[in-house]
Amino acid sequence: MSTRPLACAVLLLLLSSGCRDREITAYRAPKDPVAVLPGADASGQLPADHPPVGSPAGGEATMANTAVPTGSDSLTWTAPAHWAAKPVGPMRKGSFAVKDGGAEADLSITAFPGDTGGLLANINRWRGQIALPPLAADQLDAHREHLDIGALHVDVVDFAGTANGTPTRILGAVVPHGGETWFFKLLGPDALVAREKPAFLEFLRTVRPR
Repeated sequence: MSTRPLACAVLLLLLSSGCRDREITAYRAPKDPVAVLPGADASGQLPADHPPVGSPAGGEATMANTAVPTGSDSLTWTAPAHWAAKPVGPMRKGSFAVKDGGAEADLSITAFPGDTGGLLANINRWRGQIALPPLAADQLDAHREHLDIGALHVDVVDFAGTANGTPTRILGAVVPHGGETWFFKLLGPDALVAREKPAFLEFLRTVRPR
């Protein structure tokens, strides 16, 4: 009996086994998660209280489970009696509603480590919230008032613009203290915030280190 058919059968069996060993399994790799700025809402938008992105307080980490670092509780203040305290939330150190008839303005107090991008960046961020163009560095001095309150050095700004087509004003104060930057901001209807300016300035004069 010839052994050729048997040898051919063995050879075919070995070749078939080798091909199966080299089969490639295809699979779909999961996509990388989309980076979300810490502090952003579900749409990816940052709240108005958030410091400029890229600053120390904005954080270089960009995953949603990274907490936004806030400052200490190193300052204290006394609010005017007609300002109504509100819940502070996760980023605020203080929060008040300022009402007159049907109009209402919001007073927010926040603090973040470092200089949060610098004075000009923060002032331009506020201007952007009420549809005003950014200032150049050489325009900054003409748009701020400097106050010395005890050991604190305070820069105060007063900007009128629009938000959602409505005349809107910001009274803001930037206060560096203890390696942090504090922000005091009154935002609301133009006429109401303008009337509150004396109370806002008097409020700033009550701010003290603990």
